[in-house]
Amino acid sequence: DVLPSPEGPVPSVSITEIRQYLRAQGIPFHDGYSCLHTPSLFTNGREDPPPPTAASAPYTLFIDKTTGSFLCTATLAEGTWQDFQANVELRHRGIPPLSSEEPEEDTQRAREDARCIWDRALPLWELLDEDETSKTKAMFGISLVTDATLKRFGVRYLRTAKSLVFPWFSPRDATLKGLKLVRVEKKGDATAYMEETLPRFDSYRNLFGLPLIGRRDTELVLTGWELDALALHQATGVASLALPRGATCLPPALLPYLEQFKRITLWLGEDLRSWEAAKLFARKLNLKRCSLVRPGDLQPRPLEALNQGLNLTKILRAALPASHKSIVSFRQLREEVFGELVNTEQVAGIKWARFPELNKLLKGHRRGELTIFTGPTGSGKTTFISEYALDLCMQGVCTLWGSFEINNVRLAKIMLTQFATQRLEDQLELYDEWADRFEDLPLYFMTFHGQQNIKTVIDTMQHAVYMYDITHVVVDNLQFMMGHEHLSVDR
Repeated sequence: DVLPSPEGPVPSVSITEIRQYLRAQGIPFHDGYSCLHTPSLFTNGREDPPPPTAASAPYTLFIDKTTGSFLCTATLAEGTWQDFQANVELRHRGIPPLSSEEPEEDTQRAREDARCIWDRALPLWELLDEDETSKTKAMFGISLVTDATLKRFGVRYLRTAKSLVFPWFSPRDATLKGLKLVRVEKKGDATAYMEETLPRFDSYRNLFGLPLIGRRDTELVLTGWELDALALHQATGVASLALPRGATCLPPALLPYLEQFKRITLWLGEDLRSWEAAKLFARKLNLKRCSLVRPGDLQPRPLEALNQGLNLTKILRAALPASHKSIVSFRQLREEVFGELVNTEQVAGIKWARFPELNKLLKGHRRGELTIFTGPTGSGKTTFISEYALDLCMQGVCTLWGSFEINNVRLAKIMLTQFATQRLEDQLELYDEWADRFEDLPLYFMTFHGQQNIKTVIDTMQHAVYMYDITHVVVDNLQFMMGHEHLSVDR
């Protein structure tokens, strides 16, 4: 995915400007946790629309406080802040606002494919016999998850692909929008879960479990995996949802659906990466209402906790508030320090799979650290760094590339070759297969080239961090970005 081009960067809008505009237009609004709530411009069919000041109108339109993007949960209309202003102008002229268009061809096709798979999949309790059912459940580690829970969440099983099927229903009219398929792969003693989504990952925005949330629910547990949401709901009865890409990212488009909750507990997984992600997501969701379950031996992920017979309600009660006071004593840090000592390997960062020697030097990739590679022209810096970044990206580290020296097409070609570990120019028939897999990586490119204004670059990076939860930024290279006339300045 390419971020907005430098010729026309996204005009950043401040929350103050948004509030001033709404007041000037006479549009009422509530201040929410991460969004402003207003009555929708889109809910009154095609007849002459009344002004959106009616006090009785439900507040179903949400405006993101950071980006100004909006989403109407009643009609699923969405767009940028500029689109919102354009719709308000249209309304003043008595023209009904532009409703959300038909889904694109790709999305439409993905929905049809999803429908075919969904129709072929069976509820787990309707397999041939109890033996097959219990074997299948054991394979996914869900022997303790009851049929009633599976039924409630609408989970099915696709025999031909040996996969569990998790549905994504539209929050508006309960039609099927997509699916996630999960299958198990044994690698020696380790069990790996392979996931596939329809539509593709970047447009798969399912908060699994959303149709089961009631209007009056005010407390929620956010998990990183569908099976964790099942285990949690079964063991505690609390409202629980699963994020579409686990601890990788929390897309801002999902924030409106989380506005109704006064308290959100994040229980994303059992490793330090999940803990780091939980802290990052809590900032997006508003720290004041968030609590975090700290990973540890007695606090594994929810499914594991259910299987071990632990008390999940007790674990939830012990969740830590996300907002730190400005001054703390060692007593408050004590558990965190112990966690760092127990998990020294994880604290050292994410290891490179392809560079064992590098792991000896740097231990791993850690957030908030700067690594500088230097070397003469032509010594292979770009080639090496693209492989180094790709290695992490393949392990789920959301990566943003700023290539100021070579253009993105050439860079992507280098990275795709490294990803496929073969020369694709000799086997063009394999191109689509590898390109599809490459497209699913959490990898983004800035579209700058040559010398740039530092502020514009920083603004683009900040926007990317909010939108895509970027945790690794590559700048190649500093000299090109700064240009030569800046060399006297203290960089």
